[in-house]
Amino acid sequence: MLRITSRNARFQRWQALLGNRNKRQRAREFLVQGVRPITIAVEQEWPVHTLIFDGSRSLSGWAQEVLRTVRAEQVSMSPDLLAELGEKEDAEVIAVVGMPDDDLQRITVGPQFLGVAFDRPTSPGNIGSIIRSADAFGAGGVIVTGHAADVYDPRAVRASTGSLFAVPAVRVPSHREVVAWAIEQRERGCPVRIVGTDEQGESDVIDFDLTGPTLLAIGNETTGLSTAWRKACDHVVQIPVTGTASSLNAANAATVVLYEAARQRITAARG
Repeated sequence: MLRITSRNARFQRWQALLGNRNKRQRAREFLVQGVRPITIAVEQEWPVHTLIFDGSRSLSGWAQEVLRTVRAEQVSMSPDLLAELGEKEDAEVIAVVGMPDDDLQRITVGPQFLGVAFDRPTSPGNIGSIIRSADAFGAGGVIVTGHAADVYDPRAVRASTGSLFAVPAVRVPSHREVVAWAIEQRERGCPVRIVGTDEQGESDVIDFDLTGPTLLAIGNETTGLSTAWRKACDHVVQIPVTGTASSLNAANAATVVLYEAARQRITAARG
């Protein structure tokens, strides 16, 4: 077991994973902390490369169990250094977790498929929130397209509250890869529709049938769906809004439509 008490090269490498997207991508690793996220990552069999823990105190039963059962390198670290890698001074364990490939085939498609494509999001928190909502309402995947914030940014990981490890989240360069993937699914017999959300949608979301295989397209927080994404959509729906608000935050809008899709599917299943 390794013990780290200074800001050596290994510590600096992990610290860089917090704020440097390029270094995360090159290392194919990111940092995870918190009981729920680490627990779900382990349950979902994500590759845990290293477990860093506070070697100066008695650990909780949960932390001891993680260190006992997870096959990973273990590193004891002084509490002040551990606090620099974590969000809380009382963090017990931080996991260094490997990234999966950005492969759309990670997303399983079937008759009840529901997924989300997020067009050029700028906020890591919104990415994490949408992944969390996707998990809550039974979606099978989230696709982040274009020049966007990073799915593995610590703020996105934190906002997902562990759902990142339960719902495949895939990054692709543009809408083109998603359209090609949707066409491939249709050719295989699964008629996936791409349904966009916009203030000027053709119908209210509550009047639109979302019970079939559906990929919801959510636009950028400031500019909405790009022209290319609008053309890629088979349909565009709107969320009826009252009061002085003209629109919803992107993550809120995605949550509303995901809820409506889940509601319709539950109602249809009940007959």
